[in-house]
Amino acid sequence: MINVLSGVWALLLGIVLIMLGNGMHFTLIGLRGGIEGFSSAELAIVTSGYFVGFLSGAQLTPLMIRRVGHVRVFAALGSFMSAGLIAFPLLTEPWAWTVLRLLIGFCMSGIYVAAESWLNNAATNTTRGKVLAAYMIAQTLGIIGAQALLTLGDAATSVLFIGASILVSVSFAPILLSVTPVPAAQVARPMGIRSLFVSSPLGTIGIFLLGSVYATQSGMGAVFGTQIGMTASQISLFVAMLFAGALVLQYPVGWLSDRMDRRKLIFGAALLGGLICIGGWFTGDDLWLLMAAAFVAGGVTTPLYALFLAYTNDFLSPEDMPSASGGLVFTFGLGAITGPLVTGWAMQGLGPFAFWLVLAATFGAIALYALYRMTQRSSAPTSETESYLGVLPTASAVAVEAAGAWAAEQAEGESAGAPAQNTGAAAGAGDADADDEQDEEIEVIAPDPQAGRG
Repeated sequence: MINVLSGVWALLLGIVLIMLGNGMHFTLIGLRGGIEGFSSAELAIVTSGYFVGFLSGAQLTPLMIRRVGHVRVFAALGSFMSAGLIAFPLLTEPWAWTVLRLLIGFCMSGIYVAAESWLNNAATNTTRGKVLAAYMIAQTLGIIGAQALLTLGDAATSVLFIGASILVSVSFAPILLSVTPVPAAQVARPMGIRSLFVSSPLGTIGIFLLGSVYATQSGMGAVFGTQIGMTASQISLFVAMLFAGALVLQYPVGWLSDRMDRRKLIFGAALLGGLICIGGWFTGDDLWLLMAAAFVAGGVTTPLYALFLAYTNDFLSPEDMPSASGGLVFTFGLGAITGPLVTGWAMQGLGPFAFWLVLAATFGAIALYALYRMTQRSSAPTSETESYLGVLPTASAVAVEAAGAWAAEQAEGESAGAPAQNTGAAAGAGDADADDEQDEEIEVIAPDPQAGRG
């Protein structure tokens, strides 16, 4: 593992620093918004603005990279993001924050595309799984660590926003000083939502609903904490618990995923999440019960994302997996835009604990639909399913496609009883064959603006 990380440590260090800054700003929105007197509905719009920007960035960044290259796009987006973070305390109006969040979401999406392209290019077929796993761990640790940094300052001042901006600015140094430019990106058209639904109804509907869950947890969790009177340190711990659970539950869920009907596992994980959220609704202000509920609810969310990706790939040919990755990321983003808006409206009308009610209802819808799909289609044999690899909801389609290609290779290798070979999908971006493929450009899969209309 040390040998694997020796070639990508600078990229991973930069990602940790970026996630520290971005993770701080996510929670700061709820903290400072409460201080400024923003309503739940206003903060919900601000939260959704990030995911609108994220989807837009995923569509446009590859085109920008083709025109001017990874380094220029990466540096430009980083500069805009750093400026956006420091502007929050200067423009304390909901409309201004929505614009700034849209900008930061756009920049983060582009940063992910560029960084994951470099990371994929640096990996080989044999190391890609470990490199992607290390990347996902680095992201999660960065988000959790960001919550600890929030206890070092006062959200009512500009200090924490300035700190987040500094972290993002510094993060580009190890990345830009260590990587070599990769070829300009080509945009592969993602699978339309209609085609995606025909191939995997559960994967499509499930990942849309899960986008709502994830955005509600990450964007409205701090708003909930503020409205029930938690202190800043308690809110930071609460948000950290939402992501810490993913670190603990990712492996056992992944282990089960390769050994049983994935629909049953999706049903069980969603049912557990729904029951825990109902418990959170009834806990009142018992701090430790709220922390436990956050740990479990957040813990099942990230593994469910990877489960939906793996389950969808089980019913696709290797040629269709790259385009499906873009369609799934786009569908997840649509759910992420919708979730905070619904939650903010519910919290405005029913009180802050409607946060748990909306999460419980969404988890319940996932569980019920998984149960329904079990009656409509026979399960794929476990021996023929793709391998599971934990992918975070924060990853772009580049990492999702690379993970899917790696999983397909592992499954093919296991079924053949021989080491997996390159399937020619995204995994081949970093590993040229002996032929002219060594001069080919890597593919960056990004959601197409027309994909949602298919």
